Amino acid sequence: MTQGTLYIVSAPSGAGKSSLVQALLQTQSLDTFARDLGVAQSDDEQQKAQTSAKIVVGGSRPLCNMKVSISHTTRAKRAEEKHGEHYFFISEKDFCQMIDNDAFLEWAKVFGNYYGTAAAVVEQNLSNGIDVFLDIDWQGARNVRLKKPEARSIFILPPSEEELYRRLRQRAQDSEEIIAKRMAQAVSEMSHCVEYDYLIVNDKFDVALSDLRAIICADKLHLNRQKEHYATLIEKLTGREPRQ
Repeated sequence: MTQGTLYIVSAPSGAGKSSLVQALLQTQSLDTFARDLGVAQSDDEQQKAQTSAKIVVGGSRPLCNMKVSISHTTRAKRAEEKHGEHYFFISEKDFCQMIDNDAFLEWAKVFGNYYGTAAAVVEQNLSNGIDVFLDIDWQGARNVRLKKPEARSIFILPPSEEELYRRLRQRAQDSEEIIAKRMAQAVSEMSHCVEYDYLIVNDKFDVALSDLRAIICADKLHLNRQKEHYATLIEKLTGREPRQ
């Protein structure tokens, strides 16, 4: 089975990274993908697309074979959040125990709360051929790259500081004091965008979503991915095995 790919997605709070990743995972039909690329479809193709649950790229694995890693955190659960769906909400004592047991792929303390990615679940999904998305900050991203240098990293920027502030205010989740702290943190966070493989500016959501999807699709067509899938064909056509 082909190994899944680990994608790191980072952004300052309010830039829209979680919304973009969730929208990517929800875009499962071929007709939506073709429409975004401007590809005309016949009625028969549209009918097939409506019953299809997979976007297939270059004969490789389906684009829908993806999951977002659910982090552990010590922060309080918000009213709309569900344990095991948005986060695994645990006590600080339990979190520290997991640190001692080296159970995290990465962990960090943000605004007084601990956040961490459990290594075992990520590795299991990757082994099952599932692409895993990590919604983490630059500190976590740096730690993950040290352990898994093959991971792909994507940073999402807002179109301006003013727009970022407007989005944080519009969410109505935090006090002005917390928003001010988040804005200060955003400046620090965004200074690390140059450490990432890809950069997306989330000005118009649909454009940013298409950019994110394009990154994933292009990555699936990389030689390192395709030579595993088409090893026999490459050897037959070229007379040699694909280079390692």
